[in-house]
Amino acid sequence: MKKSFLIFPLLMIFLSSCNSGKSAQNSNRYPIVDSLLKVMTLEEKVGQLVLFTSDWGVTGPTMREGYEKDIREGKCGNIFNAYTAEYTRKLQEMAVNESRLGIPLLFGYDVIHGFRTIFPINLGMAASWNIDAIEESARIAAREAAAAGLHWTFSPMCDICVDPRWGRISEGAGEDPYLGSLISAAMTKGYQGEDLSDPFTLAACVKHFAAYGAPHGGRDYNTVDMSERWLREFYLPPYKAAIDAGAVTVMASFNEYDGTPATANHFLLTEVLRDEWGFEGFVVSDYTGIKEMIAHGNVDGPEDATVKAINAGNDMDMQSAFYYEYLVDAVKKGLVSKKTLNQAVRKVLTLKAQLGLFEDPFRYCSEERQAAETMTEYNLEAARKMAEESAILLKNDGVLPIAKGSKVAVIGELAVRADDMLGTWRGAGESDKMESILDAIKEYNGASNVIYAKGCGTEGQDRSGFAAAIVAALRAEKVIMVIGENCHSTGEAACRAYIDVPGVQTELLEKIAALGKPVAVVLMSGRPLVLERESAAANAIMEVWYPGTMGGKAVTNLLFGEANPSGRLPVTFPRALGQVPIYYYAKNTGRPFVNPTAKYESRYLDVPNEPLYAFGEGLSYTTFEYGDISLSAEEFGPKGELVASITVTNTGKRDGIETVQMYIRDLVGSVTRPVKQLKGFERVSLQAGESKTVDFTITPETLSFWRKDMSYGPESGDFNVFIGHSSNDVKSAKFTYNE
Repeated sequence: MKKSFLIFPLLMIFLSSCNSGKSAQNSNRYPIVDSLLKVMTLEEKVGQLVLFTSDWGVTGPTMREGYEKDIREGKCGNIFNAYTAEYTRKLQEMAVNESRLGIPLLFGYDVIHGFRTIFPINLGMAASWNIDAIEESARIAAREAAAAGLHWTFSPMCDICVDPRWGRISEGAGEDPYLGSLISAAMTKGYQGEDLSDPFTLAACVKHFAAYGAPHGGRDYNTVDMSERWLREFYLPPYKAAIDAGAVTVMASFNEYDGTPATANHFLLTEVLRDEWGFEGFVVSDYTGIKEMIAHGNVDGPEDATVKAINAGNDMDMQSAFYYEYLVDAVKKGLVSKKTLNQAVRKVLTLKAQLGLFEDPFRYCSEERQAAETMTEYNLEAARKMAEESAILLKNDGVLPIAKGSKVAVIGELAVRADDMLGTWRGAGESDKMESILDAIKEYNGASNVIYAKGCGTEGQDRSGFAAAIVAALRAEKVIMVIGENCHSTGEAACRAYIDVPGVQTELLEKIAALGKPVAVVLMSGRPLVLERESAAANAIMEVWYPGTMGGKAVTNLLFGEANPSGRLPVTFPRALGQVPIYYYAKNTGRPFVNPTAKYESRYLDVPNEPLYAFGEGLSYTTFEYGDISLSAEEFGPKGELVASITVTNTGKRDGIETVQMYIRDLVGSVTRPVKQLKGFERVSLQAGESKTVDFTITPETLSFWRKDMSYGPESGDFNVFIGHSSNDVKSAKFTYNE
């Protein structure tokens, strides 16, 4: 028997008096929200703040079974790790037809870098520096996921990270807050589109708020400790950019900040997020995050955790079941006000209204649409292009590109493991529908011209395949070695104390290189690795990250010159583990390293200070030359601006794309300032021999920072502007700003 009789009168009110739109969480536009709040029991209200995983998959300990019974009883209003049009319809029918009020479920999933069509990992996409293409990747992911019954994605991940030991660096945009901000905003817009009532969109969830990417020791879930100034200037901007782009939900992070877990951090969740930034959506904990406050030592048991979390501004409990078990009694005891509870419930119901779920709870449950939207030719082509643009040519002694028809040896386990190309958090990607790197090379170059040998695995000490690999190399004109980390070595709970290429892969590379054959390394990883030995041994190194569904084709196109590499590093590659954390926008000390022969300067005795590969680096199959910087003026003030121009010429024989980067240095500040900060870039397509002039506009906002008194704005003084190929390869000029 259907029990939707209460909901339909409310729907009539809803349909006659409001419309859906992009505007975040203005429940006055949705009378059904007020109507429901008037008739909901305390238990039903709490149920809207409960998020349980289905039995399709988990990302941590399961705290609650029997979620289907909870749905029928109105005690669970949200489900994650459930997808397909058929399965979500089944669960939605339970909620709409069998619960007392028939409130539809909200379905969430980790749609991180694609759903069925998997794009390169997020760090890889960041390496493209192609903001429009990144936005389109999110739009494609949203269409595929929404067609499979999903409403909500736990993305974008906005965590800045300067420590490659942290496994989840693979999920973010790298080390830079400016680049990270552009990417987080683009992904938010891609997911949400212009109107959340469009059933081809997903609600975005900004995560992990905040500073999750800065754990001590690069160890996941670990303590974070930093000043508020550093937090605001280098870690918060990408989150805020996503909020400004319209993101309707936020996920609290696992870590603590200033002695309080983010899950119940009033400063982060209320003072900054809501009061300063004006966020009106809801906050959800991370997986069992509320329960984990007990282990942090910040709460006295489950009820205390529940009370502190919701009173701090954490609206929804993911998987802990603490709200489920303790929130009703906490409200009855007066530990949580009815106002606080109603505010949280209102936010959740408002999002469901925005998504059009009260109008049609099954609008996302079409199997026909699911088939039509999944892995289309357009989606696959976009994924291939992104994989090509994400790859970074780190070194090339002229070995690449390889001429078609050359006799090549392909060596390495990763060359045949298509599954690894999907990377971590691969949505609903399916490796059995993919082409491996080896298969793609054979298809392009002719199977008779390709010799394969495994050589060794990605882990362990097994050298039994070395001899066969050496024989294969001796029979070939050129060698392609596909080495790196398997996909399980990065991502959540996949931190590494050592960031060398694992196992005996490098040892095999050195033995192959000793044969005198030209060797090109295809590097597959989810983080920067220490590559001094590999760089010394190989003639060419191309970082392809985990390139996704179309990775085999993309890597082949790059190796054989059908595509010209254009990626640039979004994160620094150290030359030694001891340099970590290492990032380009570090500050000078009182004894900066200037003189190589001086001892009492900030330096290492055993390695240079400089990284192996700097932020912004990346080669091409052509070359580019920069002219000098031209300034429109030598100084400007609060109501003015300055234009910095530079001419770039393609001096090679191939067309190519150059990412022109602009950095700023504030020479004297009320607080110490970084040696460089990225403040602009432009991807310029240049034909062979072509020149273009690139203009960057510098405004007071460009020069703004968190000053001594913690106000935000520029200060008068002299500045350097740097424009060039990377953070360590630039031209410079000086200008003055006067307040």
